Amino acid sequence: MRVSPDDRSVVVTGASSGLGRACALHLDRLGYRVFAGVRRDSDGDALVSASTSGRLRPVMLDVTDAATVQAAVKTVGSGLWGLVNNAGVCVPGPLECLAPQRLRDQLEINVVGAVTVTNAFLPLLREVSGRVVNVSSGLGRIASPFLGAYAASQFAKEGLSDALRRELRPLGVAVSVVQPGAIMTPIWTKLATQGDDLLDTADPDVADLYRLPFRHFLAANDRRARRSGTAPDDFARTVARVLGARRPRSRYQVGPDARAGSVLYRLLPDSLLDLVFATASSGGHR
Repeated sequence: MRVSPDDRSVVVTGASSGLGRACALHLDRLGYRVFAGVRRDSDGDALVSASTSGRLRPVMLDVTDAATVQAAVKTVGSGLWGLVNNAGVCVPGPLECLAPQRLRDQLEINVVGAVTVTNAFLPLLREVSGRVVNVSSGLGRIASPFLGAYAASQFAKEGLSDALRRELRPLGVAVSVVQPGAIMTPIWTKLATQGDDLLDTADPDVADLYRLPFRHFLAANDRRARRSGTAPDDFARTVARVLGARRPRSRYQVGPDARAGSVLYRLLPDSLLDLVFATASSGGHR
């Protein structure tokens, strides 16, 4: 038995591009009334043009701006079936080179922003015993080098999701985590540029210690994403499974690498995982 999407509203944050955009459009095609969170009018217009139903409605929603969050709650109105906390950024780079403000930005958007949005929409979710879908990643269980800030935010989101699921279960609201693996989206091209900018602004003597292994690591990630058979639509279909399930699971992996990572997390000792990452950071010469 599946839950029908008819007359059910869903909010998707971070719907301007990548996974969020694919998710919003897929849910729209299925028949959900989608409120797509964007930060620019042009992104909202593009989503409306791509909508096949004419129902999709863009809403201005910056997860770090409480005023836009509250305005989005008023726009949705009542009876929200699903909230997809997809909005997020990835701050790359060696932790020794990371300015404290960059770490704060990472956590503010990915962690505090998700909690802010969830708390704002919870009264609407409780009205219909809806569900929350928090988008994490494989790095929410296994932290890689050079993405430490991002991994910290995903570890935090995983823990918060567990606590929230246990708090909301008696109130009828289900909470699930979706963990995408490597998917070729614009984020990979941004990481290399952001990483170079970070190293260029760090202490040159320190930055030089990390520059080569960091570039090897980014290149390996890029190759993995390009070889991945997982697409944004696979992520969108997984979110739809969560929203349509009578009893959604606590966690869903998207892609073979995400599923493999979940197994490795449980089976491999830290020493072997360290060796895997050391090989990637050395360009395979280890």
